[in-house]
Amino acid sequence: MNILAIIGSPHGMGGNTARLMEEVLAGAKSAGGEVEIVSLAELQVKPCVGCDACHKIGTCPINDDFESLKKKLLACDAFVLASPNYIFSVSAQMKALFDRCCGIIHCQALEGKYGAVVETSGGGNDEEVLDYMERFVGVLGATSVGGVGSPLAGPRRFPDEEALFERARELGRELYRSALEKREFPEQEGARLAFKARMKGLIEYMKDFWPYEYEYWQRLGM
Repeated sequence: MNILAIIGSPHGMGGNTARLMEEVLAGAKSAGGEVEIVSLAELQVKPCVGCDACHKIGTCPINDDFESLKKKLLACDAFVLASPNYIFSVSAQMKALFDRCCGIIHCQALEGKYGAVVETSGGGNDEEVLDYMERFVGVLGATSVGGVGSPLAGPRRFPDEEALFERARELGRELYRSALEKREFPEQEGARLAFKARMKGLIEYMKDFWPYEYEYWQRLGM
């Protein structure tokens, strides 16, 4: 079971978000998962320029690391997205990745995969960012198993740390078990199917302009 962890902190694995993510991954590993960590601080993922090429030809022409990262996302069984809370949203590094995933979203290409999210903040509003990241997991076509977040109590330290870390480890175990057993989350199914129908309708409407995505959905029996 291959779990891809993507951390969007500019501090990479040396920062606060990485510390909490480490506990999530420890839980996944203890359950039997194999983990690969990708730090956006070590890659170049430029902002989307809205050229529509991904919709037309299926790949992005921007010369950076996005396409290789996309291949890892498409190949994994489950994934973790981790970001610090920067002004009530994700980091610029993570937001650039989110925006570049528009082709994945149109194709619902991560359907059948499972995601978990991790967030840390300087002073709170954790749920706001966790909810946003979980929604992103859903619009990729994947199923969210939840998230864990916390404000800080110092560099790489958290309030009620052991209880927080146990929740993080349990999230990792839940991610692994959900992907292994192909668990269903009925409370997400209505929104997932509605968004999938929305994407199918969009691609049908734009079929003369977005041939790759139209042909993709045709192969799926749209």
